[in-house]
Amino acid sequence: MSCLHGGTHNRQAMTHLKPGDKAPDFQGKDQDGKHISLNDYKGHKLVIYFYPKDNTPGCTAQACNLRDNYDLLLQNGYKVLGVSADSENSHRKFIEKHKLPFPLIADTDKEILKAYGVWGPKKFMGREFPGIHRTTFVIGEDSRIAEVIDQVKTKDHTSQIVGDCG
Repeated sequence: MSCLHGGTHNRQAMTHLKPGDKAPDFQGKDQDGKHISLNDYKGHKLVIYFYPKDNTPGCTAQACNLRDNYDLLLQNGYKVLGVSADSENSHRKFIEKHKLPFPLIADTDKEILKAYGVWGPKKFMGREFPGIHRTTFVIGEDSRIAEVIDQVKTKDHTSQIVGDCG
């Protein structure tokens, strides 16, 4: 059953990527130091979600929503991969604490974040600083972007991904 519905949730997205674009190739290390690349997911639908920081309220809610609905995502043919600038050790602790069933890439040099256009200026309490813009990309079996979700509902993220399929 294919449930890639295409589209973007907010046309004001920070990222330059849009549905139909070829997903930028990436290579990184997960929480266990294992190398992961886009090529590892060829022939599969991939949900790659970028989030600001391990163990913060919004990021924990988002990761736990994906964890709680992981079987539904798998049933709909999706693999899940999280990316932030946190270290492998931070990711390992986050995964253990919340029993996350999917890998997290430690993009400490921010190369993947920049390739996907999710690293940039953010505003908080009137102050501007560089950071990660919470964004999810749904990538099709052909390595093309099917959907960009930049208005992420952290507590209901899975429904944004699977839509009416679930």
